[in-house]
Amino acid sequence: GLQHDVIYPGEPWGLPLDEVIIPQILKEYNYSTHAVGKWHLGMHRYKFTPVQRGFDDFFGYYLGAQNYNTHVNGGGCDLRNNFRNSKGILVDEVRRDFDGQYSTELYAKYTIDLLHKKKQKDDKTPFFIYMAFQNVHAPHMVPQHYIDKYSTDIKDEKEKTFAAMVSAMDEAIGNITDTLKTLKFDKNTIIVFSSDNGGNVNCMGHVTSSNYPYRGGKRAMYEGGVRSPSFIWAPAFLDSGENDEMIHVTDWLPTFWRLGSLNGKLKPNHPISTLPLDGFNQWDTISQRQSSPRTEFVINIDLEPVRCGHIVPTWALRWNDWKLIIGNGGPPSGWYPAPEVSESCNNPNQSFIELYNIKEDPYEHQNLSHLKPDLVHTLTLRLMEYNSTMVKPNNVGYDPNSKPKLFDGIWVPWLDFKDGKPFVSGVKYVVKEPKQSSDKATDTYEELSKEYYGKESTKVHKSIWLQGNQLKEEDLQQEKCWKENWKIDNN
Repeated sequence: GLQHDVIYPGEPWGLPLDEVIIPQILKEYNYSTHAVGKWHLGMHRYKFTPVQRGFDDFFGYYLGAQNYNTHVNGGGCDLRNNFRNSKGILVDEVRRDFDGQYSTELYAKYTIDLLHKKKQKDDKTPFFIYMAFQNVHAPHMVPQHYIDKYSTDIKDEKEKTFAAMVSAMDEAIGNITDTLKTLKFDKNTIIVFSSDNGGNVNCMGHVTSSNYPYRGGKRAMYEGGVRSPSFIWAPAFLDSGENDEMIHVTDWLPTFWRLGSLNGKLKPNHPISTLPLDGFNQWDTISQRQSSPRTEFVINIDLEPVRCGHIVPTWALRWNDWKLIIGNGGPPSGWYPAPEVSESCNNPNQSFIELYNIKEDPYEHQNLSHLKPDLVHTLTLRLMEYNSTMVKPNNVGYDPNSKPKLFDGIWVPWLDFKDGKPFVSGVKYVVKEPKQSSDKATDTYEELSKEYYGKESTKVHKSIWLQGNQLKEEDLQQEKCWKENWKIDNN
């Protein structure tokens, strides 16, 4: 039900509770489970938050974006520790005292401290850490000392900031990896590095992230939006090399399940019941270079109008070497070289039906739909089969009762609150205040963009879509879209 659009601030919905996720499975094999960074899977009630969904503890933010330093979005602070105390009570500890500290460095320090505590306690419990860095999501922010590293190599200020944000994340990952080695955890640890989509091309009116020569980017059905940088680091289990087999994000759950259960040798503490799984166990594909058991995956099926992002209808399927797109594959739909690449950006030639051989044409220049009508028909029927069993989008509208101003400037699970406090049993709510406040927190996402980019985000985003996709202004109305969905009314 999350295939349509993201969970915007103040919307009372989330990942359905009947979906069993990775930490819930690993807990049955006595793993300690920890989440750090971005959640963005629902926060209107506590039962949708990380510690109620299989994690032992959580340090990060519930929403989808925020200021990297003030940890504020839409007039509300959203940085917290969640954990259970000795009585089993869920403690929701809002960390206003971290105002002014860069989130990437906070998350790395928290994770390193967590590893040291496990070592000091001689804790032999296997652990799972889900580390969702805020970098390099907008708004683009990074401490000056990272930017200074690129003072001579990159001239453009926005490109320099983006590169510095990658470096900040890279340094944090390196510090965590060094800690694993120092504490002798590295020999029995598997690190998976991945992303949820390709780079956001033309972000804020400027090519800072490029998927070139792949086509498109974040939100698109093209390879630039579907593919993402990924690697697995496990020196005790894997030899170095590359793997180009078909692996999908849904495959991680059954793969980790296999690893956590030692390929079924360990029995869970309680029977595990899940909805039918879309994923495959890919460990033999990864570790032994065997062929992937996967031959297809749905990229997306979306028929309802989207407030921000791609244009509907969108149907897209990957089947063996072939990809079928019906409707709109973007935006973004073109090829976006990085600023220093001299090759010009070719305008896309879109059609309502697009068919590509991804093995022979991974950059999606040659639409073969007119040459393969039988294959188009077969894959269309396959998409219709998927559509017949598809869960409807769960998106619901903004609830004004969520406004942070009603809760002393803090984002909280508002449907579980009354008179400024949670009324549900088993929850303790705590706010850690700073010793002294930093500059006034930015109130809206729109103001964040204006502050850090020098332009109003609504105008910039409208310009992105118009320039990148050769579309008419009336087709998108991005200014209205972004004002309605990112600016929280604090009046």
